[in-house]
Amino acid sequence: MVTRFLELIGGFIIRRCEDFGKIALVYIDTIKQLRHKPRFRHIIAQMAHLGADSLLIVSSTLLFTGIVFTLQTADQFIKFGAESTVGGIIAIAIGRELGPVLVGVVCAGRVGAAITAEISTMKVTEQIDALKVMAVSPVDYLIVPRMLACMIVVPILTIFGDVIGVFGGYLVAVYYSHISHYVFIQSIQSFAVTLDLTGGLIKASFFGNVIAVLGCYYGLHCPDGAEGVGIATTKTVVSSIIVIFILNAILTFIIW
Repeated sequence: MVTRFLELIGGFIIRRCEDFGKIALVYIDTIKQLRHKPRFRHIIAQMAHLGADSLLIVSSTLLFTGIVFTLQTADQFIKFGAESTVGGIIAIAIGRELGPVLVGVVCAGRVGAAITAEISTMKVTEQIDALKVMAVSPVDYLIVPRMLACMIVVPILTIFGDVIGVFGGYLVAVYYSHISHYVFIQSIQSFAVTLDLTGGLIKASFFGNVIAVLGCYYGLHCPDGAEGVGIATTKTVVSSIIVIFILNAILTFIIW
């Protein structure tokens, strides 16, 4: 029984190390392909496809997050006479953490899944093999445009989400908790600094990189058959969310 348990643990660790090595090789190949002239038309097309379709879900997520966060905190600050800090706390929390992390998680589920489904379908229908026959690198043609597009789009979505989230907090603070408009805005100007926004955007750029590369990796290595597309998509979403949280902790230590 103990031997079987140890075998399962060892097999799991070996498989994860193997996956990590393969992903690292994909990253190396992608970086090498960056030396070539970027396919701007493909990048813009991917930005429009991946970014515009995510605006609604990002805005809804951050709006209600800002509302709930303010509902939970504003009354407590007012109770201790610290209502002049509410706006700044909301802006810092959303700019540093809630904005980039929630946008990253949303994009992992929406964008990452879309990338994997598209590329895995191409693999199942042998379109990837056709690219190789024509001497076209799948990494250069498929991964690089999506990676660059995600590294641009996710920070843009984060800025949009930050504004919507703070606006949701403003509505609750002013019209529900009866904090004056001037006090809320002045609090943001007093406590929030530029790094609170730029640091979150740096995180978002890394998250976009992870989402795109993992989505492409699992798409290119999906099992054969229609069922393999679903398996690859699930792996992309789960792996991307886990890596986003780990990377968020590391980047938080580095930036702040």
